[in-house]
Amino acid sequence: MTVPPPIVAPSILAADFARLADEVRAVEAAADWLHVDVMDNHFVPNLTIGLPVVQSLLAVTELPFDVHLMITDPRRWAPGYADAGAHNVTFHAEACDNPVALARDLRSAGVKAGLAIDRDTPIEPYLDILPSFDTLLIMTIKAGFGGQRFLPHLLDKVRVARRHAAAGHLELRIEVDGGIAADTIAEAAEAGADAFVAGTAVYGADDPAEAVRRLRALAERAAAGV
Repeated sequence: MTVPPPIVAPSILAADFARLADEVRAVEAAADWLHVDVMDNHFVPNLTIGLPVVQSLLAVTELPFDVHLMITDPRRWAPGYADAGAHNVTFHAEACDNPVALARDLRSAGVKAGLAIDRDTPIEPYLDILPSFDTLLIMTIKAGFGGQRFLPHLLDKVRVARRHAAAGHLELRIEVDGGIAADTIAEAAEAGADAFVAGTAVYGADDPAEAVRRLRALAERAAAGV
């Protein structure tokens, strides 16, 4: 299987919300993407940030924004994040009745389109629509809260998706989100993931940028079979 070079996306869900601009700058020299969790207290039982905060943060960094919409009615809200300048906008399969149409709209707006699969959702029904997407985000926890324990059995979805992408010669980032840290990232990389969301493992470290570099190195070694 051919897997793209790994990237690490620190999640600002684990950052200090009183100092978000500073927290973004703390990882700017090391991160590949900045992961932004948008939660609405409907699709998931938590409420985080929305479009105005994302617009403000986009103005203070050059990092590509990986926006993860854990919201109901993504068809209504996703285009706003594309218009704001996000690099990748991911929405949940469970929240959208026509994922392909929304992916088409996002790509037409000039951004990458991502499909997210939650913990209890089987991946098989969505394999045939993966050519419409640039990113597949597989939750390795239950969506909605940071700091949860990594669930290794969910990597079976990653393996299925990677085999499917390889068989179809798809250019697809397979991203994992939930409990990714120094002791779990290698296992996820070996399963075929190539994009890694890390919150507490980055923002709970004394040096967030160095934590990002270490995570990437671990993923690179695992992907190379070292």
